Amino acid sequence: MRIAHIANFYGPTSGGLRTAMHELGRGYAARGHEFLMVVPGAEDVDEDTPFGRRVQIASAVLPLSGGYRMITRTSLVRELLDGFEPDVIEVSDRTSLRGLGGWARARGIPSAFFAHERADGVIAAHLPSWTGRALPVRALADAHNRGTRRRFTSLIATTPFAAEEFDRIGAVTHTVPLGVDLDAFHPSRRDQSTRDAHAGAGEALLVMASRLSAEKCPDLAIDAVRELVRRGRRVRLVSAGTGALEARMRERARGLPVTFLGFIDGRESFARLLASADAVVAPGPIETFGLAALEALASGTPAVVNERSALPGVVGRGGVAAVSSPEGFADAIESVLDDDPAAASARARKRAETMPWSATVTSMLGIHERALARVSAATAPASAR
Repeated sequence: MRIAHIANFYGPTSGGLRTAMHELGRGYAARGHEFLMVVPGAEDVDEDTPFGRRVQIASAVLPLSGGYRMITRTSLVRELLDGFEPDVIEVSDRTSLRGLGGWARARGIPSAFFAHERADGVIAAHLPSWTGRALPVRALADAHNRGTRRRFTSLIATTPFAAEEFDRIGAVTHTVPLGVDLDAFHPSRRDQSTRDAHAGAGEALLVMASRLSAEKCPDLAIDAVRELVRRGRRVRLVSAGTGALEARMRERARGLPVTFLGFIDGRESFARLLASADAVVAPGPIETFGLAALEALASGTPAVVNERSALPGVVGRGGVAAVSSPEGFADAIESVLDDDPAAASARARKRAETMPWSATVTSMLGIHERALARVSAATAPASAR
């Protein structure tokens, strides 16, 4: 099978989307399939990678995005796909690449759209509060999602939470959870020198592995630290990630035990940080999966997640769902810090072991194979049916 995956907002500092594309490509290749990734970048590049062929299209940086790029040369994407002749395509984008569903439909090629975020949540997060109250956010999201449903053969949601906005317009979705590399992220990565580098003696080490953008609500984690300090808790929050709000978050954290590391380049360093923490904090209320939280669980570190997001269903007993307020997150963090560390670590790892990347790859290949079978049946001569 020849599989093409096209995405925007993929770059050197992107997190879950980049990881998902790489792991899908690696898994497809291991099972004998050919994989092409088409992504934005600073310049045109065509290269072979451990996870398949990657074509990078020179694209402009999107203002106020924290450095993310968006493909506008969609005619070049179509030329690449014509040359690759995919059996199926996957699209991870709600903006300039959404029209590829129509391109595929016109050629009888099954297409799968990945809902990595909720349209209603993204719209609301990026509007001023007064605008959000005045505009019909839900109606705007529903209209956008109806257009997506018309274009694509399959809609892929990583959790029931991600699928909800498609459910309300009557669209059928396939729930395919993302996975985790259980070898790369493991409790054995715990490292005292890493811990000592980030937290002082007697300080609990908290990690927020998140893009610093409006929809991720990093201010909620910072304000929870302020509340914990007020309660007399000795904690250190380490922020691993960058984004458009970094300067604002640094100012908000002034005088608090908060360290900003920026993007951590290197899976091993990131895995050691996660495994060396006492808890990972995921404050985003519209997270549709939260891959870093799952990587924390695999590392034996419990995750404190926003009760409004999809993450309570992802982390299960491996973490704690917090009320979406500074006080609520402070309460949840304290409950983790007061728990038996060995028991909490074991629960976290056990939960992660139910979600390997191999299961994600198997599910996606099954969806593609069934879609191809339907196309074959529809185009077969009447005498052959």
